Amino acid sequence: MIIKKLVLRNFRVFQGTHEIELLPKNNKPIILFGGLNGSGKTSILTAIQLALYGKMAFDRVLTNQNYIDQLSALIYRNSETKESEKSASIELTFTYNQAGETSDFTVTRSWSLGHKDELFLSQNGKPLLELNYEQCQGFLNELIPNGVADLFFFDGEKIADLAEDESGKVLQTAVRRLFGLDIIEKLRNDLMIYLKRNAINTLDIKYQEILNQLEQEKNTYLKEAERLRTSAHAIYIQISGITDNIQKKERLFSAEGGAFALTKSQEKEKVNQLFKEKEILERAIRQEFDNTFPLSLAPKTLNRLFEQLQQEAELKQTQSFVTELNQFLKKLQTDMAFRSTSTAKIASEAIKDQLEVYLADKPSGKILLDVSERELGYYQKKVKIDANKSKEHFHELKDRLTVVENELEQASLNIQRAPEDEQWLELFSHIRQLDHERINKINENNALLEEAKKMLVLALDKTRQIQKIHDQMRSQYNDNNSIAYAKNSLALLEEYMASLTESRIQALEFNFLNSYKRLNRKENEQLTAKVNPMTFNVELIDSEGQFINRKSLSAGEKQIYAIAILEALGKTSGRQLPVIIDTPLGRLDSKHRDKLIKHYFPLAGKQVIILSTDTEIDENYFFNYLKNDISHSYQIQFNNKTYSSEIKNGYFWENSHKNKEVS
Repeated sequence: MIIKKLVLRNFRVFQGTHEIELLPKNNKPIILFGGLNGSGKTSILTAIQLALYGKMAFDRVLTNQNYIDQLSALIYRNSETKESEKSASIELTFTYNQAGETSDFTVTRSWSLGHKDELFLSQNGKPLLELNYEQCQGFLNELIPNGVADLFFFDGEKIADLAEDESGKVLQTAVRRLFGLDIIEKLRNDLMIYLKRNAINTLDIKYQEILNQLEQEKNTYLKEAERLRTSAHAIYIQISGITDNIQKKERLFSAEGGAFALTKSQEKEKVNQLFKEKEILERAIRQEFDNTFPLSLAPKTLNRLFEQLQQEAELKQTQSFVTELNQFLKKLQTDMAFRSTSTAKIASEAIKDQLEVYLADKPSGKILLDVSERELGYYQKKVKIDANKSKEHFHELKDRLTVVENELEQASLNIQRAPEDEQWLELFSHIRQLDHERINKINENNALLEEAKKMLVLALDKTRQIQKIHDQMRSQYNDNNSIAYAKNSLALLEEYMASLTESRIQALEFNFLNSYKRLNRKENEQLTAKVNPMTFNVELIDSEGQFINRKSLSAGEKQIYAIAILEALGKTSGRQLPVIIDTPLGRLDSKHRDKLIKHYFPLAGKQVIILSTDTEIDENYFFNYLKNDISHSYQIQFNNKTYSSEIKNGYFWENSHKNKEVS
């Protein structure tokens, strides 16, 4: 996949329309964005994720209303924005190779204030109008699964967290996303067991009795709260299982053409309407053949006919004129015979000479058709006006007939894609049943948690009373039991994940070792890598077979270690996606920045989009290391007057540097 273009309209801090070219050119993979904090760099990453994944682009599961609220919050607005202009859109164009064939896809997601988004998809410039919203989103999810894309679209904090994390939790999260395990059991470490009273024997018997009573009441409330929370946790696990089952069923439903099945009846009705329209169009076309349309099929012949008719009309006028003039000359000659004057003879001869000259330029010949002027006008109207109108109407009917036939073909294909009713109704009904069951479980879980909260409030009240009696009485967490509980839960989760990911461990080890050796740049260092199948922790092994302690690595080596893990996870996913990194170098010193600048960014992928501040990729890195690998560079500038940002060509110092070179 290669992203070619991103178009933002009224999105977050970007007012109006901003079109950003992202297609790498001349084998230069890096597209560099520069901007100060708060200018809108992260909005670029957010826009790409939202365009592709919609509701799933957010970190948590959203209801439809929450999703609408989130979208509304992303619309650029100021005090001068009119109600009708409170809308936004994102357009993302990318290439994708599917089954050996590369296509250009354009995703357009638009929405207005307080309304759900609309989603449109086109392939190679042709809108996929046969796909509705759910079908478009399902198609995108199949192209680029959300869990896999998280390994390619990340910010600098992910790198820093992974580099500094020695517990393995950040790495575990990344691997779980790689394998699609996006529901992680939330371990609870707030199991509390209060220590026995200290120095209780030093208190008076009266206080001892009061304290014992309060302690018993408090423990009763705590036990009840714990019982309720344990029950709620069990239900939560059931909810997670039901949610997983729903997602599996929905994927199966989508794979079997469920989205098309839901619109099958509509497609059938559409086919009936299109057949009716086709009959009407064909009847209208036949009527045009019975009308003046055939006259438009022989324009040259009819033009010659009208030329002949026009010539005959002029010939008739000339003959009429000559006839009248001859009669006049006979009368004139008769008058001159009486007068016998030489002047009259001269005049008569002159008139005849002039008449011959005049007639030489006039048409001559025989009249073949003898059509009157009224008939000629009638024929001209039929051929030049009526026939042309009939021709235009014919082509309109023919074009519409082509559209109808194409729509008939597409609707028939959609009907063929849809499974038989018996095949999907049962599956759809099962999904509805599971969804209803999930809602009931969520309500039950919330009710139990609310009751547990009340018990904890009562227990807290008893604790306060105990503190008032004697400030030496206190409660504390039983660390040993809490840790044991957490470890047991984590071990179960790790065992479950290990059974699912065993087949990927070797590929992950291989990819990590290659990446680490390339980024580490230490020659003659014989290293191997081992991935713990229980914890997913990636460990380095030296030439003597000894595990290298993570704590012994320098800060830069830890960072390289983290980058190598992310690169290995991306390669293990098997997806050729762009790498998008937000604020990649914020925590690194100059030495380790050098290594990443030289050995990671130019080689991370065919397209590497970097969102940086001026202190991360500074003037030295830009001109001395990255310039030859940068295809496009942009600077995001925030305008304090309009509270909006605009995107300009050229990195921070690039334009001024070019001006210096010219001068």
